[in-house]
Amino acid sequence: MKRVVFVTGGARSGKSSFALNLALGFQSRVFLATAQAFDSEMEERIQKHRDERGTGFTTVEEPISLSHALLQVPSDTEVVLVDCLTVWTGNLMHRFGEQAEEIIERETASLIGVLQNPPCSIILVSNEVGMGIVPENAMARKFRDLAGIVNQKVAATATEAYLLCSGLPIQLT
Repeated sequence: MKRVVFVTGGARSGKSSFALNLALGFQSRVFLATAQAFDSEMEERIQKHRDERGTGFTTVEEPISLSHALLQVPSDTEVVLVDCLTVWTGNLMHRFGEQAEEIIERETASLIGVLQNPPCSIILVSNEVGMGIVPENAMARKFRDLAGIVNQKVAATATEAYLLCSGLPIQLT
């Protein structure tokens, strides 16, 4: 049975490690990375994630077109681990500026279409950004709101959902 697993939590909550462990239960694995190395700090974070997952994954880097990338995985792929939807949302905001909200809505709908009939099991990681203080600037508030909407839509489509808190998973569905 193909699973769609949504994994969320705050920064450093253990969500990526939890998702990685779930993916290791499959033989043929793809890691779909949304991050781009715009600076040395991000390069270090990306390298840390590469080191954590080792060589057991085929890595696909796609910062924008998640649905397209998911439909292009090799036919023998058992699981795709998408890390992460929050970075993806930020990528869309950065690339499309004033049009971002409309594009995020369209890209999310396309992603949901794939998740409703997935080519394989899919694990999606995303930050829970709505539990902290209200951001002080309009762009950060817009990001928080858009990320929350993406999370709600993906979680509603998932067959399983987990919230990570202090490294401990809480199953939501």
